[in-house]
Amino acid sequence: MHNLSITALTSEYAALPVEIVERKGTGHPDTICDALAEELSRALSQFYLQHFGFVMHHNVDKALLWGGRSQPRFGGGKIIEPMEIFIAGRATGEYKNIKVPLQEMIMQSSRRWLQHNFHVLDAETEVKIHSLIRPGSADLVELYLRQQKTGIALANDTSCGVGYAPLSELERMVLQIEKHLNSAAIKLAHPEIGEDIKVMGVRKHNSIDLTIACAFIDKFITDKNDYLSKKSDLTTLAADVAKKESERHIFITVNAADEVENGSFYLTVTGTSAESGDDGEVGRGNRVNGLITPYRPMNMEAAAGKNPVTHVGKLYNFVAQQIAESLVDELDEIREARCYLVSRIGSPISQPQVVDVQLYLAHGKITDAISKRVSDVVTQKLCSIANIRDQLIAGRLRVY
Repeated sequence: MHNLSITALTSEYAALPVEIVERKGTGHPDTICDALAEELSRALSQFYLQHFGFVMHHNVDKALLWGGRSQPRFGGGKIIEPMEIFIAGRATGEYKNIKVPLQEMIMQSSRRWLQHNFHVLDAETEVKIHSLIRPGSADLVELYLRQQKTGIALANDTSCGVGYAPLSELERMVLQIEKHLNSAAIKLAHPEIGEDIKVMGVRKHNSIDLTIACAFIDKFITDKNDYLSKKSDLTTLAADVAKKESERHIFITVNAADEVENGSFYLTVTGTSAESGDDGEVGRGNRVNGLITPYRPMNMEAAAGKNPVTHVGKLYNFVAQQIAESLVDELDEIREARCYLVSRIGSPISQPQVVDVQLYLAHGKITDAISKRVSDVVTQKLCSIANIRDQLIAGRLRVY
């Protein structure tokens, strides 16, 4: 592969003295925006496939959550004004005299996700959904029709994707804590734990500090002492997960802004801060590996809502991640891998203009055998992008 560059890293990520990792959980306003944009893309893709036989042009990757107003209180408060979500972008609304029910799809896909992922929020009365979808530009639509004739998917943007492997112990810890606290089993046992959970992890040498923000649900908490008891329970739940990932010294703080003396607690009616003034936007949250990792290679592409066929700003992040993971899994010599991909609009998505692979090796030398295997893995993953498309449409890959 002529556009492939392979270089050796001189240091390992795990050797850094400081590491910062963040995850915005299911109910965070930014994550809500990502999720609803992606659900709409999935619904559109499924409709297009069913009625036209291929996925038509769409990019619905612009969403804004305008926080509402609420009055939470122990034993149960109330929503004064609902949060409002504006979903914007471009989509093919008609093809061969068949109209696409965009408005209905936006409402159904959004409310279905909210109902499935929140155990208290009423998606019908406590959320307003607004559609701001318009037709796509003629030249990008033409790219879709051209690929339908040739069978070759063409990049509809000049963009980049990045990926790395393996996850560090702090990255695994942050990811698993949020997933555990937002699991169905925990919600059943601890209904007071809302879905808006953010985990910030900081590693300094041999110690880890975890700061967890959790929107507790007021109707499941009777008073101040009950709140403090349930907050202590959450700390224990998080600590149990953390200890499985690391033997370092771990310090956990939950809802650091609470002021017991002044009666200030992180209470919500619905389980998300979006009910009372906290706003959200697509692309401000987790990358496709579920984390925000400023010490790692990252890009600013908002993957959620982009079409899963030709938008490299979405696809290349998954491909780069899979390349890095495969190299680490398959070759014992490779301790760490990073991958960078750059597309060119109008070119086949399987032929990026740059593939940069960086490796940290157990013995520090890139051999011909390693280079050959890297080239084979890159080629294989780029040629199987259609699998990523299918998994995204089926909802088996999460972009947040």
